[in-house]
Amino acid sequence: MNVPTRRFAELLLEQLIEHALYQLLKLRYSRNALKRYRTVWQHFAAFCRDAGQVGGYSEEMATRFIERYQATRSERLTAQTGWRRHVNFGVLVLGTFAREGRVDRPVVYTVQLHIPQSMKKPLSDFEQFCRERLHLRPTSLKERMRTIAVFLNYLGANGITALDQLQPDQVTSFVISRGPRGPRSASRGTPDLRSFLRYLLQRQIVHRDLTQVLPTIRVPMDGTIPSVWDPELVRKLLKVIDRTSPRGKRDYAILLLASRLGLRSGDIRTLKLDDLQWDTATIEIRQSKTGGPLCLPMSEEIGEALIDYLKAGRPQAPHREVFLRARLPFTPIGANSRLHHVVSEWRQRAGIEFRTPQRCGLHSLRHTLATRLLQGETPLHVISDILGHTTTASTMIYAKADVESLRAAALDPEEVCHG
Repeated sequence: MNVPTRRFAELLLEQLIEHALYQLLKLRYSRNALKRYRTVWQHFAAFCRDAGQVGGYSEEMATRFIERYQATRSERLTAQTGWRRHVNFGVLVLGTFAREGRVDRPVVYTVQLHIPQSMKKPLSDFEQFCRERLHLRPTSLKERMRTIAVFLNYLGANGITALDQLQPDQVTSFVISRGPRGPRSASRGTPDLRSFLRYLLQRQIVHRDLTQVLPTIRVPMDGTIPSVWDPELVRKLLKVIDRTSPRGKRDYAILLLASRLGLRSGDIRTLKLDDLQWDTATIEIRQSKTGGPLCLPMSEEIGEALIDYLKAGRPQAPHREVFLRARLPFTPIGANSRLHHVVSEWRQRAGIEFRTPQRCGLHSLRHTLATRLLQGETPLHVISDILGHTTTASTMIYAKADVESLRAAALDPEEVCHG
């Protein structure tokens, strides 16, 4: 299956797809991921044949295919059309392979990676160093180690079996391979990689400072505009929830915590029974992102929803987390879950569509609350307290959102108690 890079662009499209799929296997992509890419590429090949386009990969045909089949965020897809969610990135990967003869793996889980044997101990030692010397929070440590594991998997897939073989061009090619995800995604991993390379130099595993070849990727805090919901759509979402079912009771309480209090998905997921202070009608947590304390009012609406779930919806289980899986096993919701499914299912049932493409996960409800508070002329420091921001600078991003159609704040800032 070895083909010189310069010849990939000369292959017929079907041959190119065959070689690209082989590369995915080599990089140990999961069965589901292989199926997703194969399906998109087969549809692309059929699209080219139907258009009378024969030969190799065509950027023009790729653009036309994406324009024709890429799904919008609000579009409801079936099991037969679900592949359209992956059109844009699938074609992007195939195009990169046609031009450069490589497939980059930007999204993986560490357990699926193949790390060369000689690199496993340095990886383990680095993890211990980050935990004991740098005192990284568990979530930050997990993300850092995942980035480094992806890097080591990349090296192994490209024939590097030991870290003392590492060269500057291999570091830069890895950073470039993550570029298609955009500067924000690339900027998250670069500091982690810089820390690892610095560690290797300090331990004399490598003998030159490879951090010098890493780019500085700056992403302004206000570089994106938060996605917000129209207030009527939030009401429509909450109204459609089946509050007679255990899952509906759970999801209703979760969505209230996000839309009324602006809690992050991680804080909702890890919310404990002991965090519910019924005597003072407050919710008191230590935030999973910042580690700082946060105290918010438990309104009558939220309190009734929580009681309804705890008494008539929550499975009997020894776990202290408030929210559990709705199906067996009745365990706490997974640590990697962003609770997107809680929004997406009820949004589809409500038939909610947005005027323009936007993010519509649980975090967008947090954005919506912040934007409505800002429109209601709530002071920035009060909004920061409600959202658990460490500074008002983080809150300023919401000033960029289009809020003309949004109403006054859903939460009275005078009722917020400061933890």
